[in-house]
Amino acid sequence: MSRIGKLPIKVPLNVEVTIQHQMIDVSGPHGKLSRKISDLILISYTDNTLSLEKKIDSRISRQLHGLSRTLINNMIIGVSERFERCLELKGVGYRGQIKGKELILNLGYSHPIIMVIPEGIEVRVENNTTVILLGFDKELVGQFAATIRNKRPPEPYKGKGILYKGEIIKRKVGKSGK
Repeated sequence: MSRIGKLPIKVPLNVEVTIQHQMIDVSGPHGKLSRKISDLILISYTDNTLSLEKKIDSRISRQLHGLSRTLINNMIIGVSERFERCLELKGVGYRGQIKGKELILNLGYSHPIIMVIPEGIEVRVENNTTVILLGFDKELVGQFAATIRNKRPPEPYKGKGILYKGEIIKRKVGKSGK
């Protein structure tokens, strides 16, 4: 039995939830999200509280029970508060800037890397070395952060690269010179 799936979801007052068949729509001050939930899960919404139950007790429904609850909870948090991911650029000459709808990164290559900012994500650059991503869709924010990080992943010898804020890179010892 899923311990996460049994927990009720509190819906803030500034968030509106509508359920039609197995489609759930969540709208709030920062945006609107919708998702189709499996037919094995029963959703009930009363008194600003969402609760999920399994229709039948099978292995797949037990797997989807906690997953569905977490996805719906992330939708509600996203439209009411937004999600944030911070990336740090570490290295000599590494910097980022925003020009219109594009994020331009200088990461030590012979050319700048130009990335188009997806719809629904707000990007800020502070001190040329900190990139902050804000958005109401947790999946989209995390995927864009991973795509940026993939352009220059951190390396273990000098610690250069794009790191998530607070990430610690285990350093390796280089060659011993004789």
